[in-house]
Amino acid sequence: MLETIQTTGRRKTAIATIKFTPGTGHIRVNGREFEDYFNTSTALIEAVKPLSVADSVKKFDIEVKAVGGGLGGQAGALSLAIARALCKFNPELRGVLKKSGLLRRDPRMKERKKSGQPGARKRFQFSKR
Repeated sequence: MLETIQTTGRRKTAIATIKFTPGTGHIRVNGREFEDYFNTSTALIEAVKPLSVADSVKKFDIEVKAVGGGLGGQAGALSLAIARALCKFNPELRGVLKKSGLLRRDPRMKERKKSGQPGARKRFQFSKR
């Protein structure tokens, strides 16, 4: 029986929900091919890093629904979702993925704009006279 695992990963404001199934290495993101969706090499590498660390690049089919954020945030969210799915599929991979830092959610978010100033930290120009 083919076991389907569903996991979620988040990064900044991006959320990636995946369906992870043993297969031939076919990845689709929002109905498009993986290489077409993530058009930068850094995003391509970042998104499948857990598969390369676990040496499982051509062993799973992944169906991804990515919403919010930009391509970099979505790639990070996808990376976390894949790492979590690999842990569910094979708990022995947890140590390898954890050592690589792939199971940790990146908490960095954009700081909110404060009232009375033009940005989060920037101040309006001060005039002495």
